[in-house]
Amino acid sequence: MIISPDTQREQRIPPGQSQTVKWPVLDANGTPPIDLSKWRLDIFGLVEREVSLSWEDFLALPRAQVFADFHCVTRWSRLDNTWGGVLVSTLMELAGGVKPEAKFVSALGYDYGWTTNLPIADFLSADALVAIDHDGIALAPEHGGPARLIVPQLYAWKSAKWLGGLELLAEDKPGFWERNGYHNHGDPWKEERFGY
Repeated sequence: MIISPDTQREQRIPPGQSQTVKWPVLDANGTPPIDLSKWRLDIFGLVEREVSLSWEDFLALPRAQVFADFHCVTRWSRLDNTWGGVLVSTLMELAGGVKPEAKFVSALGYDYGWTTNLPIADFLSADALVAIDHDGIALAPEHGGPARLIVPQLYAWKSAKWLGGLELLAEDKPGFWERNGYHNHGDPWKEERFGY
């Protein structure tokens, strides 16, 4: 199991946050219907080889667990989460590696064209993964199932629900919330909530 570095801080609740044991459900447009027989995870852009995985392909990849905290920009933090899925590093190996000019990633969701952007360094962190279960239970659709990105060191909106694609880019490409007032980076320890 990979232990996220943030869980080893003396103070685990970032500034302006309150701890919750619940897991509130928040999204922009509601839960999209996803047919697993048609589900794909496309990895494209500045990788050595583009990859398109079916659900069966994805389930056949090596699995990992990440123990991490989860911080929502709406001021709640849920500690001690165990995420199961496929590490981002495994997916990038499958794609033959990241090209040197890749500086950003755009994560694409199945929910009506929703995207979010991340710097490549955050995306490639050792504790980043595409999760399919949470605390040993398959991710419920309202929490981003069947698969969502998890990047523990950033606010939760950067951990795109209903993941369908990862585009590696040379230039930054702000996503839905970033274009609508949220901070472009989203570090909870710096309270990077809003961009204005």
